[in-house]
Amino acid sequence: MKRWIIAASLMALAAASHAADYLEHGERTKGRSYSPAVVTEGGRIVWLAGETAITDLAGKDIKGDFEAQTRTIFALIDQTLKRAGGSLKDVVSLTTYLTDARNGATFAKVRTEMFPDRNFPASAQITVSNLAVPGMQIEIHAIAVIGDKCSKANPCIPR
Repeated sequence: MKRWIIAASLMALAAASHAADYLEHGERTKGRSYSPAVVTEGGRIVWLAGETAITDLAGKDIKGDFEAQTRTIFALIDQTLKRAGGSLKDVVSLTTYLTDARNGATFAKVRTEMFPDRNFPASAQITVSNLAVPGMQIEIHAIAVIGDKCSKANPCIPR
């Protein structure tokens, strides 16, 4: 009986964990890979530390490889969120630091792949001169809300 209750609780959490209400883009920002705003109500907030990577998940050196670093960072964020009971789908805000503004288009491409349902986090992208370790080209800081009650079916944004 106890296992059944735990399993039912986990299924309910999983069903509700990907909820948030995403503000539609206006004409100026249509087609961009971020949301102008994400509205949540309730849920558990997870504040993630800034994540960087100079080796991929297999331990291969990826210093200087912007796309590999970006993909690895998103994988690490997803791993952390899974430990907290969520996933990338629960991310509502990203602050991204790039050492080269020319990598912005590559970042947007990867971010679009990471959020295939197009429910993009609200985002800021900042160019900096350096990060903590030579060869690092990107750092991503994320905030997630797990188990929020807002969704397309239950909107929190007045329509």
